[in-house]
Amino acid sequence: MNFALYRELLAVQPIRRLLLVGMVARIPHSAAGVLLTLHIVLTLDKGYAAAGAAAAVMTIGIAVGAPWRGRRVDTVGLRRALVPSVISEAVIWSVVPHVSYELLLPLVFVGGLLTLPIFSVIRQSLGVLADGTERRTAFALDSIATEVVFMIGPAAGAVVATSGFTVLGLTVVGVSTSLAGLFLIWFNPPTRSATQTKDGEADQRHAAEVAVVSAAPAHLQEAAADLVPAGSAAGSARTGLRGKVAHNFAWFTATVAAVFAVAAGTGMVLSGTDVGIVAALETGGHQSEIGIVFLFWCAASVIGGLVYGAMHRPVSPILLLLGMAALTIPMGFAHDTWTLAFVSILPGLLCAPVLSSASEKVADLVSEDRRGEAMGWYGSALTAGVALGAPLAGVFIDGIGPSGGFVAVGAAGVLLCLVGLLLQVVRRRRVAA
Repeated sequence: MNFALYRELLAVQPIRRLLLVGMVARIPHSAAGVLLTLHIVLTLDKGYAAAGAAAAVMTIGIAVGAPWRGRRVDTVGLRRALVPSVISEAVIWSVVPHVSYELLLPLVFVGGLLTLPIFSVIRQSLGVLADGTERRTAFALDSIATEVVFMIGPAAGAVVATSGFTVLGLTVVGVSTSLAGLFLIWFNPPTRSATQTKDGEADQRHAAEVAVVSAAPAHLQEAAADLVPAGSAAGSARTGLRGKVAHNFAWFTATVAAVFAVAAGTGMVLSGTDVGIVAALETGGHQSEIGIVFLFWCAASVIGGLVYGAMHRPVSPILLLLGMAALTIPMGFAHDTWTLAFVSILPGLLCAPVLSSASEKVADLVSEDRRGEAMGWYGSALTAGVALGAPLAGVFIDGIGPSGGFVAVGAAGVLLCLVGLLLQVVRRRRVAA
């Protein structure tokens, strides 16, 4: 391990500034979930089921929009891609607190769809600014910053909401996120290396030449059509469409799919653990001590991220998820706050390393010209896992008790990893044969 890598990395001004901007930009949205939930429950006087439905609608919007937002960064550049997000963040989150629940649902969906793609932008830019061991350290630092954000954001959101300022809080979320987007536009961190940028410009010139040729006079095109055998046009169109789709997703290999599955599994385990901690302490009447467990859990993740970022060799994300999922199961057997807090340290230590390792893998596997889209899909997979983990844990908590939530998501994560490892073995044998 080489902890001096952190000092060397933070000495690079663009990387230091990017990490700082990413951390600040994530804080408002990390508080948005709590603020939205308590706004629906306290201000609109709806139940937690209605609040959960709104959160699910927003999550679906984020999952659908992330790949598209990432693709826009790839095709039109960061500045133009962020303009819709900057506008929508300020407008939508300023309107949401003032409308009825029925109007709130489509608004939060659009808000999720056009949310500032801070996750994919930061990871994509870090993949350009750092390489090799530095890239691992950079992704680890970003994961650590994310953990710190989730120590600050939800707690701050809860304080604002319980003080009766949900309207002001949601408005501040939108305005501050929009300002962060404007700062990113001004800062304009690189999303492609200089070589890739030149290649992209050459591709654009080639596309322009093709457009000129395709705009030839109609009689020339008709003459060319006469040379094509009858009945072949439809088949050519279908073949062209299939070829275009295949070309657009050429980066989506089996290995990339496995990384996305790890991301989904990670989100599932984390959100299920989150719900399990709340349920375990509320059932015992210790809801005021929830912060203690979250502090131990998140602090362990920060420490794990620091250690992983200083390592010379990467560790497979599927192995890290396997360890985190397996170590989550014992949390179901804790019967008091402090025992739960100490047991949460073990899976917490692997949280940031899983996210860092998976991000590093995507950056290594996908070329720069499609990396924004790939990071968007990676974020969607993580979001989908988060959306799955909470209800999965909830079903077992309602049927068995708080312990069932931890065991369910932990066992599901272990099963996912074992299936993934088995498929890897089968694929390697086929390749060898």
